[in-house]
Amino acid sequence: MSEHDAVEVILAKRDGHELSESQIDWVVAAYTRGDVAEEQMSALAMAILLNGMDRREIARWTAAMIASGERMDFSSLSRPTSDKHSTGGVGDKITLPLAPLVAACGVAVPQLSGRGLGHTGGTLDKLESIPGWRAALSTEEMLAQLEDVGAVICAAGDGLAPADKKLYALRDVTGTVEAIPLIASSIMSKKIAEGTGSLVLDVKVGTGAFMKDQARARELAETMVALGTGAGVRTVALLTDMSTPLGLSAGNGIEVAESVEVLAGGGPADVVELTLALAREMLAGAGVTDVDPADRLADGSAMDAWVRMIRAQGGDPQAALPIARESHVVTAPADGVLTRLDAMAVGLAAWRLGAGRARKEDPVQAAAGVRWHARPGDMVRAGQPLLTLLTDEPERFERARATLEGGYDVAPAGTSYTPSPLVIDRIS
Repeated sequence: MSEHDAVEVILAKRDGHELSESQIDWVVAAYTRGDVAEEQMSALAMAILLNGMDRREIARWTAAMIASGERMDFSSLSRPTSDKHSTGGVGDKITLPLAPLVAACGVAVPQLSGRGLGHTGGTLDKLESIPGWRAALSTEEMLAQLEDVGAVICAAGDGLAPADKKLYALRDVTGTVEAIPLIASSIMSKKIAEGTGSLVLDVKVGTGAFMKDQARARELAETMVALGTGAGVRTVALLTDMSTPLGLSAGNGIEVAESVEVLAGGGPADVVELTLALAREMLAGAGVTDVDPADRLADGSAMDAWVRMIRAQGGDPQAALPIARESHVVTAPADGVLTRLDAMAVGLAAWRLGAGRARKEDPVQAAAGVRWHARPGDMVRAGQPLLTLLTDEPERFERARATLEGGYDVAPAGTSYTPSPLVIDRIS
């Protein structure tokens, strides 16, 4: 006979009570085993969304999720480990140049990444546009690559926090994605189980982010930093702007191309700025303070690490990336200053063009996406290309165009434009 039952735990949280440690341990383990039904966990997730959890409850919930599976161990590696997690945005290809850059500075980067869902792109989907590249690695392959190359970007195995995998799918279809206790424990259970020594969180805020307002983004960042620190992982968070999409492209293959430009010492200024800011935090967390990552972009060693990382996972770094069969140009409506390019509108357009998926099992198009030819603050002329829409299926253009209506503003020439800072705050 069990010490608890699901209804008792649901009622406690529904009525605004704190859950005990044994209630939390029991319900997470029982749900993972299949002894708590999906509709019961749905009810509990909604109660958590509505009534919240305190720091003690969130920490225990996270620990129970970690305990549902295995933990990885990187102590055998000859170098320290550091990882980065982004809460997801539009044009957010930062992991791609960041992992090899940090590896080139002497720190191993075990980057367990995911696939895109909805308007935010997935790192694995982007890399799979490289011919031959594979996302699934065994633990042994991952450790060998970390020792040899210093960076790996791959899919998390099923053994890591299996409770999270079940709960994540459930939150998606029950309107409980936004619950900060559930977001924080989902992200941090995987990152702590992954075994990294230090962690940098890129918590996005703005129209194209999961958190639209700064207060909630800050609460999420502070919660996750506390969870990581409490579990012995050196954790810091940067609050970064996601009102405007990052770089000049959103999609899969086109974001890989932009990442390679950054590694070659070029690329859009905002992508370079954020890549370097996160690299410096990752190196500091790993105790490496005598290397400037900007030097590693300049001297080609970050690019060398990229080539080795892609090759190690079966990819051909020299192969041509896929090119969309169809393109459609959206032109500027008037002469003036582009004062706004909405990240959410661009992300939804890329998704509708085939770069993202509506359901986990949907395929994505490697070549689909959106390029923009001006950034807020730039002067534009009436009729000049503002955005190029890319897809293999031209019937997708109409809905993508509709999504972009109202997604940008062109103000009369001479209108002053003040860019918002990319890095808003640092939380440690």
